[in-house]
Amino acid sequence: MSKFNELIHGETPVLVDFTATWCGPCKMMSPILDQVASELGDAVKIIKVDVDKNPQAAAHYQVQGVPTLILFKEGKTLWRQSGVVQASQLKSTIQQFNK
Repeated sequence: MSKFNELIHGETPVLVDFTATWCGPCKMMSPILDQVASELGDAVKIIKVDVDKNPQAAAHYQVQGVPTLILFKEGKTLWRQSGVVQASQLKSTIQQFNK
């Protein structure tokens, strides 16, 4: 968990995808996140957290359902949403906080 804390306390926004292997909508998020990562490059870090393997992280951030996306910067939660989010919305959200 310390590596996670280190990441979310950085200057670069970190988009955390709380996911699960058994979750259908989570599988739909994968190519969307890949697209956002390739289009935004170093402007954002995207990491996946499997809620079944990391229940303490899911509990700490009160993740009730998957997928849940949370955008962090300097340790603060800037934005969060559950469910599938389209690439265009994700990109504009990340860019809005990356000024």
